[in-house]
Amino acid sequence: MEKIILVTGGGRGIGAACALLAAEQGYAVCISYRTNEAAATEVIAAIEGRGGTALAIQADVSDESAVERLFAQMDKRFGRLTALINNAGMLFPQMRVEQMDAVRINRLLATNVTGSFLCAREAVRRMSTRHGGPGGSIVNMSSRAAVLGSPGEYVDYAASKAALDALTIGLSKEVANEKIRVNGVRPGLIHTDIHASGGEPGRVSRLQATVPMARGGDPLEVARAALWLLSDEASYTTGSFIEVSGGR
Repeated sequence: MEKIILVTGGGRGIGAACALLAAEQGYAVCISYRTNEAAATEVIAAIEGRGGTALAIQADVSDESAVERLFAQMDKRFGRLTALINNAGMLFPQMRVEQMDAVRINRLLATNVTGSFLCAREAVRRMSTRHGGPGGSIVNMSSRAAVLGSPGEYVDYAASKAALDALTIGLSKEVANEKIRVNGVRPGLIHTDIHASGGEPGRVSRLQATVPMARGGDPLEVARAALWLLSDEASYTTGSFIEVSGGR
């Protein structure tokens, strides 16, 4: 059976690392991106340059119609999905809860939570044996923030990732008898561009002394955990999380 994966937010950082590693492991790869077409194009070119098969589709995962279009285009190109990495996410500049307004909170939750639910829904409709599918595997990209709370910085982001953890646990039990496994990865301080979105590009360097391993992580280290959870080596693992945080 051909292995077909969708990595949402696959143009940069952890998502790009997941897409590249998946291609190395024999997946036909589809990535979604919201605005950065150039970055997504680079990932596709890198995969194709190594002999892989890849496709990039623009889609804002917070938009239900865009998600439906994303999956329809992927169906047309590759056929039935067998793996999903729910990676698309966002954060806003650091601030305390007392400073946040509803516009910020709702926009963040729409992408990080609603978007993940919508993509998981479409994946289950294609993977589940109840719908004639062959089964499959979903990995939700959470964060150590879901456990630590990110006080004074991103409590809204942390809350969104805690919601993603609840989705992981609940959905894993819902579809366990339909040949679908659902797991999560909780990255810690990883060297990606997302910290610049929060207004502090050097955040990992500032905080790495708080990590028992005394360094920030690399996106590839997160990707390896995600791809293991997707693999047959994790065939009896569902509703579980791998912490990729250097002990923090």
